[in-house]
Amino acid sequence: MFAIEVRDHIMIGHSLPAAVFGPAQGMHGATFTVDAAFFTKELDEHGLVVDIGLATEVLSEVLAPLKYQNLDEIAEFAGKFTTTEFLCGHIFENLASAIKSGRLADQSRVLKLRITLHESHLAKAFYEGEI
Repeated sequence: MFAIEVRDHIMIGHSLPAAVFGPAQGMHGATFTVDAAFFTKELDEHGLVVDIGLATEVLSEVLAPLKYQNLDEIAEFAGKFTTTEFLCGHIFENLASAIKSGRLADQSRVLKLRITLHESHLAKAFYEGEI
């Protein structure tokens, strides 16, 4: 498969109120590097998976509601643990919706999407699925 990957970042605040999270139970901040990889079996007539500029723009739009937010105050996340893994799934669903709605030129070629959140230089999580 061919793939193109674009990158952005988000800075958030949140708490993870369960004993399993140790010191992360309390309010803390995180800066995530966010990678979105778009996969296809065939390139378009211009040799592209998707347009890098457009993919970067759409990823930025999907991330905008999370940037500089306290995730504990977002109604959609009430009662959920906003772990790195959870956020990967959330971003995946929103970016997949944007692809399906035609935000990328020829979305029918994008077969799979992978969202990776780099929590630090030591840890990352990702969610990967078909579109």
